Amino acid sequence: MKTRTLSALSRPNLLALAIAATFTTHAFAEETTTKTTDKEIEEVVAVGKSVSYANNATSEEMFKQQSSMTSALAVIDNLPGVLVNEGDTFGSDDWSTTVSIRGFQLSLDEQQVGITIDGIANGNSNYGGGAKANRYIDTENLETVEVSQGTADIGSRSNEALGGTLNFTTINPGTEKAIITSLSLGNFDAQKYYMRIETGELFKDTYGWVSYSNSTNSDWITGTAENKRDHFAAKFVNGMDSNFEVTAYLSYDDVHEDNYQRVSLADFKKNPESDGLLGEWTGIPYVDQVYRQGWSTLRENLFGYVEVNTMIGEVELKANAYFHNNEGRGDWVPPYLVDVTNDGTNGNSELISGNTVHGGSSLGKIFFVDADGKALAPNAGCQSAITFPYGGAGAEYDPACYENGAIPVGSYRHTHYEKDRYGINADLTWEKKIGEDTNVVRAGFWYEDYERSEHRDWHKILDSKSSYEFDHTPYWVQYDRTYPVETMMAYLEDSYEMESLTLRAGVKQYFVDLESKDHYSNASKSVNSDSDLLFSAGAVWFTPVEGLEVFAGYAENFAAIKDQVLEADSSALSNVEPETAENKDFGVRFNNAAVSASVTVYSIDFENRLTFIAPGSQTGNDYLVGTNGSYVNTGGIKSSGVEAAVTYYPTNEFSIYASYTSNDSEYSTGTIGYAAGNTVFGSVEKMGVLSLDWQSEQYSAGVSTKWLGDRWMDPQNTIRIDGYAVSDLYIGVDLKDLGAAFDGASIRFTVNNLFDKSYMGGVAGGWGGWIGAPRTAAINFQARF
Repeated sequence: MKTRTLSALSRPNLLALAIAATFTTHAFAEETTTKTTDKEIEEVVAVGKSVSYANNATSEEMFKQQSSMTSALAVIDNLPGVLVNEGDTFGSDDWSTTVSIRGFQLSLDEQQVGITIDGIANGNSNYGGGAKANRYIDTENLETVEVSQGTADIGSRSNEALGGTLNFTTINPGTEKAIITSLSLGNFDAQKYYMRIETGELFKDTYGWVSYSNSTNSDWITGTAENKRDHFAAKFVNGMDSNFEVTAYLSYDDVHEDNYQRVSLADFKKNPESDGLLGEWTGIPYVDQVYRQGWSTLRENLFGYVEVNTMIGEVELKANAYFHNNEGRGDWVPPYLVDVTNDGTNGNSELISGNTVHGGSSLGKIFFVDADGKALAPNAGCQSAITFPYGGAGAEYDPACYENGAIPVGSYRHTHYEKDRYGINADLTWEKKIGEDTNVVRAGFWYEDYERSEHRDWHKILDSKSSYEFDHTPYWVQYDRTYPVETMMAYLEDSYEMESLTLRAGVKQYFVDLESKDHYSNASKSVNSDSDLLFSAGAVWFTPVEGLEVFAGYAENFAAIKDQVLEADSSALSNVEPETAENKDFGVRFNNAAVSASVTVYSIDFENRLTFIAPGSQTGNDYLVGTNGSYVNTGGIKSSGVEAAVTYYPTNEFSIYASYTSNDSEYSTGTIGYAAGNTVFGSVEKMGVLSLDWQSEQYSAGVSTKWLGDRWMDPQNTIRIDGYAVSDLYIGVDLKDLGAAFDGASIRFTVNNLFDKSYMGGVAGGWGGWIGAPRTAAINFQARF
């Protein structure tokens, strides 16, 4: 792979010349970072900063509607245009997590919404080696989430932000020494222990905190999942009150998740309380392929950054360097051994520990063996009586079709993921007064170098009759590949701020090189995924009406080809193109002492939609597929809609929040299975939220209901999912005057899905989805010393 370093800025194109010129004439970073010392989110909902695109932020009430055990993603679910579905209330399964904004998806199929952590790229959100925000941040260390729908900020660090960006920000250290402890308990064996130590002034003008949490829970269907998470984090800030601020953050996250499975709509209607995975081991490999503890996600993520924020004369500089290591595996339980060695009549070497074959391909499958380890064939003419799962099995899987003494054999398949990322960011802002007006020039770049590795090995289950315990020495390593990727993004923007009008225009460009290396065949593939020049523009008009502003924005967004495209054997690289989107926003915002409101009308033209075709289907899984699936461009999509949000404060203690979304996303150019004019499967069409919240000096309570209209489950628009409404409740109390040792304490009780509604949640694959979580109660006790 050719090396592309910062010298890429010297490329002879308009953007590079503009950036270089700006760097030499005092252009420095983003708008000044607001410095806070404690978690303070007072407003019920932020209707948006005064920028030329739609944006919202989470509120304190949105945090209270979720338990302290839930994932960081869940708190954004009530914002306009946003739909978050997870396998359970606690978000303890990445496989089943989906996020939808304006018809753009984060799911097994697609990664079209950008995620940043304190403004730093998350390194993709896909299941196979990616990491969503909950891998970086404990919910109890989360300050807020800024959601920029559609056009988003030009400096956003993501190359998959077609539908906007979610920026998750961590809390800053407090100025006083303190210890915060938290215990959470909930349904489905859920519990979480959390502690954060605030250091106070550790060194001169240096403050910090260190936290640790341990959480566990089971699944809500069979009650047999063994989900567990350990999370360590620390953050230190030097120079909080000076002109030179240095911030350092480090987090380590270790999870073991047992997955939920997708179901078809027909299966959901038959039994809405089962996803088809079993809690007990039966001893029949074909049935045990859906043993829940054999469908697992194991991940470790280590992430850290150091950031400098300073002023140099009239210029502000914000720059950081970061690293990220991701490693783990995904598990499955295929109901056979793969025959990978031609042993003739000498038995099957796959049964003998230590005989590891590297590479090669399947010579067949072994289902049952005799006492000497020789493969057996089923009795001629036998008809299998197995009817579960996937509609039943052939005779080769049924122990009743073999003579007495036949020994079942099966595999435990691991797909191992590892990724190392290193990157730097720099943003520059230069403000210059021109008469009564202000001109603001912003410029910046993002460079990241990462290498992702993936290999898959197959392990013999030691005794398929009794358990899924496996031989830790694999009998076959199916493949071993590495994917180096380099990303460079540079941008330039100019804003002119007048008394009643702000105008902005900008341009950015991505340079992305991807490569794959097969360590067994020495074959390699490479693809260039550079973007064209991406333009953006916008305006904000501050009307004569106090608190009322009108905004309009345009942006060309881009999502680079993912490295997974190179891993899929069936993907024709010459026919795969990066995804692009043209986003247009027009809206109004209003804010005074009693009302905060916003309305946005948007239009999006999305081209080259890249769809992941997963190996799993409602008729079963193809465990031998050489990769996790393939990618194809499925034409274009046109989306348009309206997003509205309003918060009304009738008293100082009471607030009413409502949001409404109307979205129309259709395939604009047809491909096989994706006919032009069909509605994009899984996309939100109608959605609304109503929240009532009460907060006194000591007590708080609230109830929120989210309604979602009907959706399509398949791109052919033949399977319609019913809409649903889900309500959440919370009640809290702050305890005071507990003695000199206590700074305070609180108790908060939450109930999600209060009325135990049964519904289909996130969808993926064009045929199925995950069942929504049932009513789940949790209680949190927090003490502050």
